[in-house]
Amino acid sequence: MFEGAFKSLPDKPQDISKESYRERQTRLLSQFDVGDLVIISSLPEATRSNDVHYPYRSSSDMLYMCGWSDPEATLVFYHEEGQWIAHLFVQPKDTLMEIWEGRRPGVEGALRDWAVDRASPSNELSSHLHELLEKAVRVHLRTGINTNIDSIVVRAVEKRDRKRQHFGTGPISVEDPSRRIAEMRLRKSEQEIEQMRYAADVSSKAHELAMAASKDGIHEFQIQSIIEGFFVYGGTSGWAYPSIVGCGENATILHYTVNNSPCKSDEIILIDAGAEYNGYAADITRSWPIGGTFSDAQKEIYEIVLDAQEKAIDACRVGNPYNMPHEVACKALAEGLIRLGIITQPLDEALDFESGDLRKWYMHNTGHWLGLDVHDVGTYKPDGTPRLLEAGMVLTVEPGLYFGAWRPDVDCPERYANIGIRIEDDVLVTDGDPDVLTDSCPKTIDDIERIVGSL
Repeated sequence: MFEGAFKSLPDKPQDISKESYRERQTRLLSQFDVGDLVIISSLPEATRSNDVHYPYRSSSDMLYMCGWSDPEATLVFYHEEGQWIAHLFVQPKDTLMEIWEGRRPGVEGALRDWAVDRASPSNELSSHLHELLEKAVRVHLRTGINTNIDSIVVRAVEKRDRKRQHFGTGPISVEDPSRRIAEMRLRKSEQEIEQMRYAADVSSKAHELAMAASKDGIHEFQIQSIIEGFFVYGGTSGWAYPSIVGCGENATILHYTVNNSPCKSDEIILIDAGAEYNGYAADITRSWPIGGTFSDAQKEIYEIVLDAQEKAIDACRVGNPYNMPHEVACKALAEGLIRLGIITQPLDEALDFESGDLRKWYMHNTGHWLGLDVHDVGTYKPDGTPRLLEAGMVLTVEPGLYFGAWRPDVDCPERYANIGIRIEDDVLVTDGDPDVLTDSCPKTIDDIERIVGSL
Protein backbone atom coordinates (compact mmCIF):
# COMPACT_ATOMS: atom_id res chain seq x y z
CA MET A 1 0.00 0.00 0.00
CA PHE A 2 2.80 2.40 0.89
CA GLU A 3 5.57 1.41 -1.50
CA GLY A 4 4.34 3.33 -4.53
CA ALA A 5 3.63 6.45 -2.49
CA PHE A 6 7.06 6.24 -0.89
CA LYS A 7 8.78 6.03 -4.28
CA SER A 8 7.02 9.20 -5.37
CA LEU A 9 8.50 11.21 -2.51
CA PRO A 10 11.49 13.49 -3.17
CA ASP A 11 14.86 12.67 -1.66
CA LYS A 12 15.29 13.61 1.96
CA PRO A 13 16.95 16.99 2.46
CA GLN A 14 20.35 17.32 4.09
CA ASP A 15 20.34 17.87 7.83
CA ILE A 16 20.84 21.35 9.22
CA SER A 17 24.58 22.01 8.97
CA LYS A 18 26.93 22.72 11.87
CA GLU A 19 27.68 26.05 10.19
CA SER A 20 24.00 26.98 10.39
CA TYR A 21 23.88 26.21 14.10
CA ARG A 22 27.00 28.31 14.63
CA GLU A 23 25.43 31.19 12.73
CA ARG A 24 22.31 30.97 14.92
CA GLN A 25 24.44 30.95 18.06
CA THR A 26 26.37 34.00 16.87
CA ARG A 27 23.16 35.91 16.15
CA LEU A 28 21.73 35.09 19.56
CA LEU A 29 24.88 35.84 21.52
CA SER A 30 25.38 39.18 19.76
CA GLN A 31 22.39 40.38 21.78
CA PHE A 32 24.04 39.69 25.15
CA ASP A 33 26.77 41.28 27.27
CA VAL A 34 30.02 39.56 28.22
CA GLY A 35 28.79 39.16 31.80
CA ASP A 36 25.71 37.20 30.72
CA LEU A 37 25.21 33.48 31.20
CA VAL A 38 22.74 31.77 28.84
CA ILE A 39 21.25 28.38 29.77
CA ILE A 40 19.03 26.29 27.48
CA SER A 41 17.56 23.12 28.98
CA SER A 42 16.19 20.05 27.28
CA LEU A 43 12.78 18.87 28.38
CA PRO A 44 12.60 16.13 31.02
CA GLU A 45 11.40 12.69 30.06
CA ALA A 46 7.71 12.18 30.76
CA THR A 47 6.22 9.06 32.34
CA ARG A 48 3.26 7.52 30.55
CA SER A 49 2.50 4.99 33.25
CA ASN A 50 4.55 3.22 35.91
CA ASP A 51 8.00 2.67 34.32
CA VAL A 52 6.96 3.39 30.70
CA HIS A 53 7.95 6.73 29.21
CA TYR A 54 6.45 8.68 26.34
CA PRO A 55 8.66 8.82 23.25
CA TYR A 56 11.20 11.54 23.95
CA ARG A 57 11.18 14.88 22.15
CA SER A 58 13.58 17.60 23.26
CA SER A 59 12.78 21.29 23.62
CA SER A 60 12.49 23.19 20.37
CA ASP A 61 14.97 25.83 21.52
CA MET A 62 17.57 23.11 22.15
CA LEU A 63 16.92 21.68 18.70
CA TYR A 64 17.17 25.13 17.16
CA MET A 65 20.41 26.19 18.85
CA CYS A 66 22.44 23.01 18.39
CA GLY A 67 20.30 20.11 17.13
CA TRP A 68 20.81 17.90 20.19
CA SER A 69 17.80 15.61 20.61
CA ASP A 70 18.66 13.27 23.50
CA PRO A 71 17.37 13.77 27.06
CA GLU A 72 19.29 15.10 30.08
CA ALA A 73 21.06 17.79 28.07
CA THR A 74 21.85 21.41 28.85
CA LEU A 75 23.44 23.97 26.55
CA VAL A 76 25.32 26.79 28.28
CA PHE A 77 26.83 29.89 26.67
CA TYR A 78 29.37 32.04 28.52
CA HIS A 79 32.08 34.54 27.62
CA GLU A 80 35.67 33.55 28.26
CA GLU A 81 38.95 35.14 27.16
CA GLY A 82 37.33 37.35 24.57
CA GLN A 83 34.97 34.83 22.98
CA TRP A 84 31.69 33.04 23.55
CA ILE A 85 31.86 29.38 24.48
CA ALA A 86 29.11 26.87 23.65
CA HIS A 87 29.26 24.16 26.31
CA LEU A 88 26.95 21.14 26.01
CA PHE A 89 26.27 18.83 28.95
CA VAL A 90 25.07 15.38 27.82
CA GLN A 91 24.42 11.87 29.03
CA PRO A 92 27.80 10.13 29.39
CA LYS A 93 28.57 6.85 27.67
CA ASP A 94 27.15 3.97 29.70
CA THR A 95 27.45 0.45 28.32
CA LEU A 96 24.68 -1.03 30.44
CA MET A 97 22.19 1.74 29.61
CA GLU A 98 23.16 1.57 25.94
CA ILE A 99 22.50 -2.17 25.89
CA TRP A 100 18.98 -1.49 27.13
CA GLU A 101 18.07 1.82 25.49
CA GLY A 102 20.39 2.46 22.55
CA ARG A 103 23.74 4.02 21.76
CA ARG A 104 24.65 7.41 23.16
CA PRO A 105 26.89 9.95 21.41
CA GLY A 106 28.43 10.85 24.76
CA VAL A 107 30.89 13.66 25.35
CA GLU A 108 33.18 12.56 22.51
CA GLY A 109 30.35 12.38 19.99
CA ALA A 110 29.00 15.77 21.05
CA LEU A 111 32.37 17.41 20.46
CA ARG A 112 32.86 15.64 17.15
CA ASP A 113 29.46 15.99 15.53
CA TRP A 114 27.68 18.97 17.11
CA ALA A 115 28.26 22.70 16.90
CA VAL A 116 29.74 23.16 20.37
CA ASP A 117 33.13 24.13 21.78
CA ARG A 118 33.08 21.99 24.88
CA ALA A 119 31.16 19.01 26.17
CA SER A 120 30.88 17.46 29.61
CA PRO A 121 28.83 14.74 31.29
CA SER A 122 25.45 15.93 32.54
CA ASN A 123 26.33 14.90 36.10
CA GLU A 124 28.97 17.65 36.13
CA LEU A 125 26.52 20.42 35.28
CA SER A 126 25.87 21.58 38.84
CA SER A 127 29.54 22.12 39.70
CA HIS A 128 30.15 24.00 36.45
CA LEU A 129 27.07 26.19 36.99
CA HIS A 130 28.19 27.20 40.48
CA GLU A 131 31.52 28.40 39.08
CA LEU A 132 29.95 30.19 36.12
CA LEU A 133 27.30 31.88 38.24
CA GLU A 134 29.92 33.49 40.46
CA LYS A 135 31.25 35.32 37.40
CA ALA A 136 27.88 36.13 35.84
CA VAL A 137 25.97 39.40 36.10
CA ARG A 138 22.74 38.27 34.46
CA VAL A 139 21.36 34.81 33.79
CA HIS A 140 19.19 34.10 30.76
CA LEU A 141 17.09 31.03 31.53
CA ARG A 142 13.58 29.86 30.80
CA THR A 143 12.46 28.62 34.18
CA GLY A 144 10.00 25.81 34.75
CA ILE A 145 11.80 23.24 32.58
CA ASN A 146 14.55 21.91 34.86
CA THR A 147 13.80 22.43 38.54
CA ASN A 148 17.37 21.60 39.60
CA ILE A 149 18.81 24.32 37.37
CA ASP A 150 16.10 26.74 38.49
CA SER A 151 16.96 26.24 42.15
CA ILE A 152 20.71 26.65 41.55
CA VAL A 153 20.15 29.91 39.67
CA VAL A 154 17.63 31.31 42.16
CA ARG A 155 19.94 30.57 45.09
CA ALA A 156 22.80 32.30 43.28
CA VAL A 157 20.70 35.41 42.66
CA GLU A 158 19.39 35.51 46.23
CA LYS A 159 22.75 34.73 47.84
CA ARG A 160 24.01 37.42 50.21
CA ASP A 161 27.44 36.54 51.60
CA ARG A 162 30.71 38.30 52.38
CA LYS A 163 32.15 37.55 48.95
CA ARG A 164 29.27 39.29 47.21
CA GLN A 165 29.45 42.22 49.59
CA HIS A 166 33.22 42.63 49.12
CA PHE A 167 33.56 41.92 45.40
CA GLY A 168 30.07 42.24 43.97
CA THR A 169 30.21 38.73 42.50
CA GLY A 170 27.21 36.71 41.45
CA PRO A 171 24.18 37.33 39.24
CA ILE A 172 21.69 40.05 40.04
CA SER A 173 18.81 39.04 37.75
CA VAL A 174 17.24 36.29 35.67
CA GLU A 175 15.68 36.90 32.27
CA ASP A 176 13.87 34.54 29.93
CA PRO A 177 15.73 34.33 26.56
CA SER A 178 12.73 32.76 24.82
CA ARG A 179 11.54 35.98 23.18
CA ARG A 180 14.94 36.57 21.55
CA ILE A 181 15.12 32.99 20.28
CA ALA A 182 11.52 33.18 19.08
CA GLU A 183 12.31 36.20 16.92
CA MET A 184 15.04 34.18 15.23
CA ARG A 185 12.90 31.08 14.80
CA LEU A 186 10.10 33.10 13.21
CA ARG A 187 12.10 33.59 10.00
CA LYS A 188 13.09 30.30 8.42
CA SER A 189 16.37 29.67 6.60
CA GLU A 190 16.59 27.76 3.34
CA GLN A 191 17.73 24.64 5.21
CA GLU A 192 14.77 24.88 7.57
CA ILE A 193 12.38 25.28 4.67
CA GLU A 194 13.80 22.12 3.10
CA GLN A 195 13.00 20.17 6.29
CA MET A 196 9.49 21.60 6.36
CA ARG A 197 8.91 20.88 2.70
CA TYR A 198 9.79 17.23 3.21
CA ALA A 199 7.47 16.97 6.22
CA ALA A 200 4.78 18.56 4.04
CA ASP A 201 5.40 16.13 1.16
CA VAL A 202 5.11 13.08 3.42
CA SER A 203 2.00 14.49 5.08
CA SER A 204 0.38 15.29 1.74
CA LYS A 205 0.94 11.78 0.47
CA ALA A 206 -0.46 10.34 3.72
CA HIS A 207 -3.68 12.32 3.29
CA GLU A 208 -3.97 11.13 -0.30
CA LEU A 209 -3.58 7.49 0.82
CA ALA A 210 -6.31 8.03 3.41
CA MET A 211 -8.60 9.42 0.73
CA ALA A 212 -7.97 6.41 -1.48
CA ALA A 213 -8.72 3.98 1.36
CA SER A 214 -11.98 5.64 2.42
CA LYS A 215 -15.13 3.57 2.12
CA ASP A 216 -18.43 2.96 3.86
CA GLY A 217 -17.96 1.32 7.26
CA ILE A 218 -14.29 2.12 7.72
CA HIS A 219 -13.47 3.39 11.20
CA GLU A 220 -11.80 6.66 12.05
CA PHE A 221 -8.94 4.82 13.77
CA GLN A 222 -8.32 2.74 10.65
CA ILE A 223 -7.89 5.88 8.57
CA GLN A 224 -5.72 7.32 11.33
CA SER A 225 -3.49 4.24 11.16
CA ILE A 226 -2.98 4.74 7.41
CA ILE A 227 -1.96 8.36 7.82
CA GLU A 228 0.30 7.88 10.82
CA GLY A 229 1.69 4.66 9.38
CA PHE A 230 2.85 6.49 6.28
CA PHE A 231 4.36 9.27 8.39
CA VAL A 232 6.76 6.66 9.77
CA TYR A 233 7.11 4.76 6.47
CA GLY A 234 8.07 8.03 4.81
CA GLY A 235 11.00 8.49 7.16
CA THR A 236 9.66 11.09 9.58
CA SER A 237 9.60 10.74 13.36
CA GLY A 238 5.81 10.39 13.25
CA TRP A 239 3.04 12.86 14.00
CA ALA A 240 3.75 16.48 14.90
CA TYR A 241 0.55 16.62 16.99
CA PRO A 242 -2.23 14.14 17.80
CA SER A 243 -4.21 13.44 14.65
CA ILE A 244 -7.79 14.66 14.34
CA VAL A 245 -9.88 12.14 12.38
CA GLY A 246 -13.56 12.98 12.68
CA CYS A 247 -16.45 11.74 10.58
CA GLY A 248 -20.02 13.05 10.55
CA GLU A 249 -20.80 15.12 13.63
CA ASN A 250 -17.26 14.50 14.88
CA ALA A 251 -16.02 16.68 12.00
CA THR A 252 -17.72 19.62 13.70
CA ILE A 253 -15.58 19.24 16.86
CA LEU A 254 -12.48 21.35 16.36
CA HIS A 255 -9.99 19.26 18.33
CA TYR A 256 -11.68 15.88 18.24
CA THR A 257 -9.08 13.15 18.90
CA VAL A 258 -11.12 10.14 20.08
CA ASN A 259 -11.05 8.75 16.52
CA ASN A 260 -13.13 5.63 17.25
CA SER A 261 -16.37 5.95 15.25
CA PRO A 262 -17.38 4.11 12.08
CA CYS A 263 -17.81 6.23 8.96
CA LYS A 264 -20.85 6.24 6.69
CA SER A 265 -20.77 6.86 2.98
CA ASP A 266 -22.96 9.97 3.19
CA GLU A 267 -20.72 11.65 5.79
CA ILE A 268 -17.84 14.07 5.51
CA ILE A 269 -14.61 13.13 7.24
CA LEU A 270 -12.30 15.88 8.44
CA ILE A 271 -8.65 14.97 9.01
CA ASP A 272 -6.15 17.35 10.57
CA ALA A 273 -2.79 15.56 10.66
CA GLY A 274 0.83 16.37 9.96
CA ALA A 275 4.23 14.72 10.24
CA GLU A 276 7.35 15.95 11.98
CA TYR A 277 10.74 15.74 10.28
CA ASN A 278 13.95 16.65 12.09
CA GLY A 279 11.79 18.53 14.56
CA TYR A 280 9.89 20.56 11.94
CA ALA A 281 6.14 20.20 11.69
CA ALA A 282 3.68 19.97 8.83
CA ASP A 283 0.01 20.78 9.50
CA ILE A 284 -2.61 19.77 6.93
CA THR A 285 -6.38 19.50 7.07
CA ARG A 286 -8.50 17.96 4.36
CA SER A 287 -12.22 17.13 4.30
CA TRP A 288 -13.91 14.69 1.93
CA PRO A 289 -17.00 12.52 1.51
CA ILE A 290 -16.46 8.93 2.65
CA GLY A 291 -18.57 7.68 -0.27
CA GLY A 292 -16.47 9.56 -2.83
CA THR A 293 -19.08 12.05 -4.06
CA PHE A 294 -20.06 15.33 -2.42
CA SER A 295 -23.79 15.84 -1.92
CA ASP A 296 -25.16 19.17 -3.11
CA ALA A 297 -25.21 20.51 0.45
CA GLN A 298 -21.68 19.30 1.19
CA LYS A 299 -20.43 20.79 -2.06
CA GLU A 300 -22.00 24.16 -1.27
CA ILE A 301 -20.15 24.41 2.04
CA TYR A 302 -16.92 22.99 0.64
CA GLU A 303 -16.81 25.52 -2.21
CA ILE A 304 -17.26 28.41 0.23
CA VAL A 305 -14.39 27.20 2.43
CA LEU A 306 -12.11 26.52 -0.52
CA ASP A 307 -12.78 29.97 -1.96
CA ALA A 308 -12.03 31.55 1.41
CA GLN A 309 -8.82 29.58 1.74
CA GLU A 310 -7.52 30.48 -1.71
CA LYS A 311 -8.18 34.16 -1.07
CA ALA A 312 -6.50 33.96 2.35
CA ILE A 313 -3.44 32.24 0.88
CA ASP A 314 -3.11 35.03 -1.66
CA ALA A 315 -3.00 37.50 1.24
CA CYS A 316 0.14 35.85 2.66
CA ARG A 317 2.47 38.43 1.16
CA VAL A 318 5.36 40.53 2.40
CA GLY A 319 4.13 43.72 4.04
CA ASN A 320 0.61 42.51 4.81
CA PRO A 321 -0.35 42.33 8.51
CA TYR A 322 -0.37 38.77 9.82
CA ASN A 323 -4.14 38.93 10.43
CA MET A 324 -5.03 39.91 6.86
CA PRO A 325 -5.49 36.24 5.76
CA HIS A 326 -7.98 35.83 8.61
CA GLU A 327 -9.91 38.95 7.69
CA VAL A 328 -10.00 37.96 4.02
CA ALA A 329 -11.18 34.45 4.89
CA CYS A 330 -13.89 35.70 7.26
CA LYS A 331 -15.25 38.03 4.61
CA ALA A 332 -15.40 35.25 2.01
CA LEU A 333 -17.03 32.82 4.44
CA ALA A 334 -19.65 35.35 5.51
CA GLU A 335 -20.44 36.29 1.91
CA GLY A 336 -20.89 32.62 1.04
CA LEU A 337 -23.20 31.94 3.96
CA ILE A 338 -25.24 35.04 3.14
CA ARG A 339 -25.67 33.75 -0.43
CA LEU A 340 -26.96 30.45 0.93
CA GLY A 341 -29.34 32.22 3.30
CA ILE A 342 -27.70 30.72 6.39
CA ILE A 343 -26.76 34.21 7.56
CA THR A 344 -29.40 36.91 7.20
CA GLN A 345 -27.40 39.79 8.69
CA PRO A 346 -25.70 42.38 6.46
CA LEU A 347 -22.03 41.60 5.85
CA ASP A 348 -20.62 44.11 8.34
CA GLU A 349 -22.92 42.83 11.09
CA ALA A 350 -22.17 39.20 10.26
CA LEU A 351 -18.45 39.90 10.70
CA ASP A 352 -18.81 41.53 14.13
CA PHE A 353 -16.68 39.55 16.57
CA GLU A 354 -19.19 39.76 19.41
CA SER A 355 -22.61 39.63 17.74
CA GLY A 356 -21.99 38.47 14.17
CA ASP A 357 -23.58 35.23 13.05
CA LEU A 358 -20.39 34.03 11.34
CA ARG A 359 -19.08 33.17 14.81
CA LYS A 360 -21.79 30.51 15.06
CA TRP A 361 -20.23 28.49 12.27
CA TYR A 362 -16.60 29.67 12.25
CA MET A 363 -15.08 30.15 15.69
CA HIS A 364 -11.28 29.99 15.32
CA ASN A 365 -8.48 31.97 13.71
CA THR A 366 -7.43 31.24 10.16
CA GLY A 367 -3.83 30.35 10.92
CA HIS A 368 -0.75 30.32 13.12
CA TRP A 369 3.02 30.27 12.80
CA LEU A 370 4.54 26.90 11.92
CA GLY A 371 8.04 25.54 12.46
CA LEU A 372 9.71 23.50 15.19
CA ASP A 373 6.39 23.69 17.02
CA VAL A 374 3.08 23.16 15.28
CA HIS A 375 1.89 26.35 16.97
CA ASP A 376 5.25 27.96 16.56
CA VAL A 377 6.78 30.78 18.56
CA GLY A 378 6.75 34.45 17.60
CA THR A 379 4.70 37.32 18.96
CA TYR A 380 1.77 38.27 16.73
CA LYS A 381 1.47 41.83 18.00
CA PRO A 382 4.95 42.84 19.21
CA ASP A 383 4.06 46.53 19.63
CA GLY A 384 0.34 46.10 20.14
CA THR A 385 -0.28 46.16 16.39
CA PRO A 386 -0.35 43.20 14.00
CA ARG A 387 3.11 42.13 12.83
CA LEU A 388 3.82 42.59 9.12
CA LEU A 389 4.63 39.44 7.20
CA GLU A 390 8.22 38.97 6.04
CA ALA A 391 9.92 36.59 3.64
CA GLY A 392 10.84 33.36 5.42
CA MET A 393 7.82 33.26 7.72
CA VAL A 394 5.64 30.14 7.52
CA LEU A 395 2.01 30.10 8.60
CA THR A 396 -0.99 27.87 8.21
CA VAL A 397 -4.14 28.94 6.39
CA GLU A 398 -7.12 26.95 7.65
CA PRO A 399 -10.63 28.41 7.35
CA GLY A 400 -13.57 26.16 8.08
CA LEU A 401 -17.30 25.90 8.64
CA TYR A 402 -18.88 23.64 11.24
CA PHE A 403 -22.58 22.80 11.42
CA GLY A 404 -22.91 20.65 14.53
CA ALA A 405 -26.55 19.61 14.84
CA TRP A 406 -25.73 18.35 18.33
CA ARG A 407 -25.03 21.86 19.61
CA PRO A 408 -27.67 23.35 21.94
CA ASP A 409 -26.41 26.92 21.41
CA VAL A 410 -27.42 27.26 17.73
CA ASP A 411 -30.26 26.35 15.40
CA CYS A 412 -28.42 24.31 12.81
CA PRO A 413 -29.90 24.36 9.28
CA GLU A 414 -31.16 20.84 8.62
CA ARG A 415 -29.75 20.84 5.09
CA TYR A 416 -26.21 21.26 6.47
CA ALA A 417 -26.56 19.22 9.66
CA ASN A 418 -23.26 17.71 10.87
CA ILE A 419 -21.20 18.97 7.94
CA GLY A 420 -17.75 20.03 9.08
CA ILE A 421 -15.29 21.35 6.52
CA ARG A 422 -11.78 22.67 7.13
CA ILE A 423 -9.05 23.06 4.52
CA GLU A 424 -5.55 23.79 5.75
CA ASP A 425 -2.24 24.36 4.01
CA ASP A 426 1.23 25.48 5.08
CA VAL A 427 2.31 28.69 3.37
CA LEU A 428 5.79 30.17 3.07
CA VAL A 429 5.91 33.94 2.67
CA THR A 430 8.34 34.90 -0.09
CA ASP A 431 9.37 38.08 -1.87
CA GLY A 432 7.02 36.98 -4.66
CA ASP A 433 3.89 34.84 -4.61
CA PRO A 434 3.02 32.69 -1.59
CA ASP A 435 4.71 29.28 -1.68
CA VAL A 436 2.26 26.58 -0.56
CA LEU A 437 4.48 23.86 0.92
CA THR A 438 1.56 21.42 1.00
CA ASP A 439 0.41 22.12 -2.55
CA SER A 440 0.72 18.46 -3.59
CA CYS A 441 -2.12 17.46 -1.25
CA PRO A 442 -5.35 17.21 -3.30
CA LYS A 443 -8.13 19.64 -2.41
CA THR A 444 -10.23 20.45 -5.46
CA ILE A 445 -13.59 18.70 -5.64
CA ASP A 446 -12.68 16.98 -8.91
CA ASP A 447 -9.37 15.65 -7.52
CA ILE A 448 -10.95 14.46 -4.29
CA GLU A 449 -13.82 12.66 -6.01
CA ARG A 450 -11.32 10.99 -8.36
CA ILE A 451 -9.13 9.71 -5.52
CA VAL A 452 -11.57 8.76 -2.72
CA GLY A 453 -12.17 5.01 -2.65
CA SER A 454 -9.72 4.30 -5.46
CA LEU A 455 -7.76 1.62 -3.59
